[in-house]
Amino acid sequence: MKPKLNLLQLYPNDMNIYGDWGNVLTVIRRAQWHGYEPVLHEYNPGDTFPNDIDVVIGGGGQDTGQDRIQTDLLSIAPRLHELANDGTPMLVICGLYQLFGNFFKTKDGHEIKGIGIFNMETHGGPERMIGNIVTESLEFGQIIGYENHSGQTFLANGVSPLGKVVKGAGNNGQDEFEGARVHNVIGSYLHGSLLPKNPALADWLIEKAATKKFGEFTSTVIDDRFATEARRVALTRPR
Repeated sequence: MKPKLNLLQLYPNDMNIYGDWGNVLTVIRRAQWHGYEPVLHEYNPGDTFPNDIDVVIGGGGQDTGQDRIQTDLLSIAPRLHELANDGTPMLVICGLYQLFGNFFKTKDGHEIKGIGIFNMETHGGPERMIGNIVTESLEFGQIIGYENHSGQTFLANGVSPLGKVVKGAGNNGQDEFEGARVHNVIGSYLHGSLLPKNPALADWLIEKAATKKFGEFTSTVIDDRFATEARRVALTRPR
């Protein structure tokens, strides 16, 4: 019997745009290739939060989607903090990335309170930052994706950026940082979806989850020729 890894997708009904579902599919398939049995759980407002979770993934959404989940997200914040502090790996993209911070204030001045896993704040800007983006990360090498956001995110004490922008805008178009990291939680604006073109990130999530749960990670050499080709092509694309 293969060892099981429980994967939780946060708010798939409201926070799942620009191909973010592909991140879940990638973790599922690569976990299978590494010899694990992934079990997918979905959590939407009003659901019962599962007890046994090994990986958390959440995507992006419009401002209206963020409004719809805000109250529920605040209600499960203690559990998410507990998981984060205990080393559970998480990946949150765009809208949920913003709400894992302290707050998101829209350009109209409407403030959506976040849960503060990342010590950061986001402010709606006058223009969208949109296009292909490449960042450089010490741990993961080049991270390739596509950004589409008007929110400008600024990291504060205790939070490290995921990478440094090589091409694109990143968190705010000013400080050349993209994404955020704290504990084993990663936030990013990169859609595309992110993980199919960045398998090192997907394997990192799986490795952290397996090591935490079983005390070790048993990896398999995966033929990543298609991901490698996708990365090669993406790197040649204009902004």
